[in-house]
Amino acid sequence: MKFTKTTAPPPALKIAPGKRVLDVGAGGQNEARVHPIFSGWSVVRLDINPAVKPDIIGTVTDLRGKVADASFDAVWSSHNIEHLYEHEVHLALREFKRILKPDGFAFITCPDLEQIAKFVTGGEIERTIYQSPAGPITVLDMLYGHTASISRGNTYMAHRTGFTVARMGATLLRAHFTESWVAAGPKIDLWAIAMMPDVDKASLKKLLADTPQNFLISE
Repeated sequence: MKFTKTTAPPPALKIAPGKRVLDVGAGGQNEARVHPIFSGWSVVRLDINPAVKPDIIGTVTDLRGKVADASFDAVWSSHNIEHLYEHEVHLALREFKRILKPDGFAFITCPDLEQIAKFVTGGEIERTIYQSPAGPITVLDMLYGHTASISRGNTYMAHRTGFTVARMGATLLRAHFTESWVAAGPKIDLWAIAMMPDVDKASLKKLLADTPQNFLISE
C-alpha cells in the first residue's frame, strides 16, 4: 500500500465566546498594553512583524482574507496609526470599519502634535515625558518614533504621520464613522473613540466612566 505524506493545516485561532477586540500593532505579548476597558474580552493580537509572534500577521491597511467582515466588537489602536504613511491612514480606518460589528467602536490613542509643538518651541525637544517598557520616551521620540528601537534596526517604530485633536476628529468623520469623541491626554497624547452606526453610547460612556479617559465623554 502506498502512503502519501501530508502536512496538517495549522490549528485555527481559538477565540473564547463573548466580546472580541482586535489589538492592532500589538507588538510583543504584553497584557498590560491593552486598555482596562477590555478586561475580560477575548484579545486578538495583530502585528506586521512576525518576530513578535502575533495571532495574526499582517498590515492593518489590508486585512482581507485574514479578518472577516463585522467580526469584532472593538478595535484597540494604541500608538499604531502614527506609524502609517499618510495615504495609508484612510485604508486602515476603512479596514477598522469593515471588521467592526454595526454596534462596535474603535478606541485609538496616539501622540498629539499640538502638545508636542509646545515643547519643541519651548526648547524641550529632548525632554523625557514618561517611562515605557521600551525605555524613556522623549518629545523627539513622540514626534519621529522611538529612537532607541529604530537604532537597533526596528524601523517599524518610525512615525510617518501625525494628528492633533481636531485633525483626528475630522479624519474619523471623513472615514464615515458615525460619530467620534476626541480629546487631549496627559502624556502629550490624544484619545479617540470612533463609533459605528448602532453603538450604544450610554453603555460606552459607562464603560469609560471609571477610567482616566472619562474626559472623552464630557458634554
